[in-house]
Amino acid sequence: QVQLVESGGGLVQPGGSLRLSCAASGGIFSINTMGWYRQSPGKQRELVADGTSGGSTIYAESVKGRFTISRDNAKNTVYLQMTSLTPEDTAVYYCNARIMTKKDQSFVLDDYWGQGTQVTVSS
Repeated sequence: QVQLVESGGGLVQPGGSLRLSCAASGGIFSINTMGWYRQSPGKQRELVADGTSGGSTIYAESVKGRFTISRDNAKNTVYLQMTSLTPEDTAVYYCNARIMTKKDQSFVLDDYWGQGTQVTVSS
């Protein structure tokens, strides 16, 4: 059973930095994309950053130049380095991965989500 386990959230002052980690495990044949989404109270979940195993990345306009996504393919882990944080970055951050698993004689590609980690930017 595939699991995504996130870590690294917390409380930080404006202008500070945090690094989120997300490790995938359990029945993985291959991982296509791994990325991060976030959701603030009363808002829809939005893409923050996403990356392929080949190194291609995309970012939300609001985080470009401040956040960096990276992957360790050997560890099935994705990181999100966040700098110059502002109160508008406060949200629950969710790891997402598109993972291929083998079920019986077939390969199945599904989206998986982590449990979410709270990031609060406040003085």
